[in-house]
Amino acid sequence: MERVVLVTGASSGVGLALCQRLLEEDGRIHLCIACRNAQKNEDTRDLLLASHPAAQVSTVEVDLGNLASVLRVARELRCRFQRLDFVYLNAGIMPNPHVNFKALWHGLLTGKVLHMLTTAEGIMTQTDRLNGDGLQEVFATNLFGHFMLVRQLESLLCSNEKPARLIWTSSSNARESAFSLSDFQHAKGQESYSSSKYATDLTSVALNRKFNKQGLYSSVVCPGLVMSNMTYRILPVFLWKLLMPIMWLIRFFARTYTLTPYNGAEAHVWLFKQKPEYLDPLVKYHSCTSGLGKSYVEPRKMDVDEEIAEKFYQKLLELEKQTLERYSDLLD
Repeated sequence: MERVVLVTGASSGVGLALCQRLLEEDGRIHLCIACRNAQKNEDTRDLLLASHPAAQVSTVEVDLGNLASVLRVARELRCRFQRLDFVYLNAGIMPNPHVNFKALWHGLLTGKVLHMLTTAEGIMTQTDRLNGDGLQEVFATNLFGHFMLVRQLESLLCSNEKPARLIWTSSSNARESAFSLSDFQHAKGQESYSSSKYATDLTSVALNRKFNKQGLYSSVVCPGLVMSNMTYRILPVFLWKLLMPIMWLIRFFARTYTLTPYNGAEAHVWLFKQKPEYLDPLVKYHSCTSGLGKSYVEPRKMDVDEEIAEKFYQKLLELEKQTLERYSDLLD
């Protein structure tokens, strides 16, 4: 039987490139794309079928920042499929990003600018807000909505003949310094994106400890610096055009400047071909591109504490319990 692959955030950027590359890798898969907007879903499906007319491509509509939407789509997927082989947890937001040019200038003077440009540490902040569920929007969309989706799809992911895979899109911006267990939604800080991505790393580690014996494996990837709709919101377009020649040069020194969504999806596709039993659950797989344009994958140990990961997982379970009590009418 064909493998069933679910990709969230599939309408643009790395998500769209990933879908195209997966169909190039194995045209027999059943690809299910999940986006917030129904029209974008259909447009993406048409685009994929235009280049792969024999492919099996279906759609589901879900807003990961809306828990009722997550529960509805999970129920739909349980009705539609008997199993899921891969779930790419790729959708994400970075609202109202701001660049601290003063910090960037200081980094230039102190020799730390390359590190800052590859991790965005100290130079990029976001303004977060509460969503309709009373959760911080970035945490809800980037992490908790995906966590709820995984939990609701356990029957399709566990105890299959072959291992099932979760592959999270994380970031090199995932830093422990931006995350606090006592404020895991990052309500009090200004680096909600970094916090949510570090929370993603912790969640993946905890899920492996809980579910590997049931045949479910989790991995995290970093697509590198990709020019996408999310990136273009950080600076005006004309500035990006001026900076692009410099960014191509930086790639000789910072291999995570993948720049194109196609290159950014390198680690996602590489993991599609690996046996999960042989992967290190404490490693993040980075998409990299050499200065001459050759793409490759670089594994790097994550800066995560397994005890903190377990404590955070328990907090997620508590929040999940509150959610399910609130939306009990959407459960089977």
